[in-house]
Amino acid sequence: MIAAFESGTILRERYRLTNIVGQGGMGNVYRAEDLRLPGRLCAIKEVRPDPLATAEGRAQAREQFLQEASILAQLDHPNLPKVSDYFTEGGNEYLVMDYVPGDDLSQVLRGSRERGQKLDQKVVLSWADQIIDALAYLHVQDPPVLHRDIKPANIKLTPDQRIKLVDFGLVKLLAADEARTITVLQGRGTALYTPLEQYGGEGSHTDARTDIYALGATLYHLLTDYPPPDAKTRFLKPNDLRPPDKVNPLVSRQVSEAIMWAMEMHPNDRPTNVRVFQSALEGKTKRPEVTGADNLDLGINKVIRSNWLPITIVLSLLVVAVILTFLVS
Repeated sequence: MIAAFESGTILRERYRLTNIVGQGGMGNVYRAEDLRLPGRLCAIKEVRPDPLATAEGRAQAREQFLQEASILAQLDHPNLPKVSDYFTEGGNEYLVMDYVPGDDLSQVLRGSRERGQKLDQKVVLSWADQIIDALAYLHVQDPPVLHRDIKPANIKLTPDQRIKLVDFGLVKLLAADEARTITVLQGRGTALYTPLEQYGGEGSHTDARTDIYALGATLYHLLTDYPPPDAKTRFLKPNDLRPPDKVNPLVSRQVSEAIMWAMEMHPNDRPTNVRVFQSALEGKTKRPEVTGADNLDLGINKVIRSNWLPITIVLSLLVVAVILTFLVS
């Protein structure tokens, strides 16, 4: 566990920390009072350097943090907390944003479960509309901004029933040519909501469809009260993901199909952007049907995924046989 500052600690001669509101492997998130603006509360995200990083690596991370923070500070959307400041102190990086009151959706879901109820689809879709508005805004920035850690715990429901997509901890800025990316606040997301491509390391390609998968998985959990199987499990067991309407009959067919589309394993098989996903949730857009050569490719890929272990064994034995043949000859 990362050591935390005591309540009352003042950072940058401006922010008085009151309590911890979140903890993670890279640092803590604090609730704080802004001493220059009496009455204003803010959330301060702390990012501590990798203790194993070289001096050069730490310098690069600091430079990238400042680049990312400057982009975030320019964002302005009603469903995103406003980033108002960022600074370095004591070797750590800090991001200051609006403090968002209310419960996160994991708490809302838990409360509904304790009452023996399911969340109403109409209500969940109203939340989805607000999240999609925020993501659509992020994805059209220059460079585009990905959240990469969408999950119920990172979505706040304020007392006035407004949704706020919080925790920029895994924000990723896409370079213009999409050949390289800039990731500052390192992390891999939360397994239940993370698509397979996000496990590939810094050289892997993630884009807006990565956020679409995570949003689909989040809606799956909210509507069924069951977390979806993670992508690695689904790769080994392709049929493990049951359609939401089969888990909760109160989920409509069109919403269920839209969520399954968003959670396709391969990014190319998902909606191309969040507005297309929104249209599918509303029943205005249906996923393209796979026919002809595409259907053949899909069938082959499904066979490979379903029989990966025996195929791997056979290929390994074949390689061994070839090697032994050369050795004997």
